[in-house]
Amino acid sequence: MKIATWNIERPNKATKHNQTIIDCLRKINADILILTETNEIITFGDSYNYFHSSKLEETYYKDGERKVSIYSKFSSIQNFETFRNDTSICVKFNTPLGYLAVYGTVIGIHGNRRESFIADLDKQLADFDKIAETENFCIAGDLNMSFSDNYYFTKEGREKLNTSFEKLNLVNLTANIPENIDHIILTKAFVGDRKRNIETWNLDKKLSDHIGVAVEIT
Repeated sequence: MKIATWNIERPNKATKHNQTIIDCLRKINADILILTETNEIITFGDSYNYFHSSKLEETYYKDGERKVSIYSKFSSIQNFETFRNDTSICVKFNTPLGYLAVYGTVIGIHGNRRESFIADLDKQLADFDKIAETENFCIAGDLNMSFSDNYYFTKEGREKLNTSFEKLNLVNLTANIPENIDHIILTKAFVGDRKRNIETWNLDKKLSDHIGVAVEIT
């Protein structure tokens, strides 16, 4: 099973490389795909089930823009309420490895330097506590935080996230990817001793200002 996430930097109908992004993601062929800073125009026909965060209220967002979209080849079982449904969504899927609640998110609409970032983070951490208590759990998306280098992080933000992952018995499978702030975190027991393969793309950042990351568990 492959889970992938990518921030695609707010495409719209006028963006020239939309089809290139779609073609790239078709090649990745994730079973569960979490796109952030995305748009409803990024579609894959009937290959996936589609789940989008709520429409954004700010006037500078264009038609169809979404902070988070989850695409899944698996059927959904349940939708969970999140503290803010325009920046995070959580859907439970029936996967070949068992039920999995996938929390797609952008933490901090304007990055991690503003005071609002910690307030946003704290509320999402409360979501994590509530959902991970009873579910196999996956957090995926733009955390606005690198974990293995000084690329882009705050000490407080990194410590709070790592403390939460440890408390909830989660493992950040993408923590060691350099210059990366988009991550995939899973319940340790769900991953177990299965093999894990990490995949990255867009390293030259021509299609987006973020690299894409995927984890395949076999």
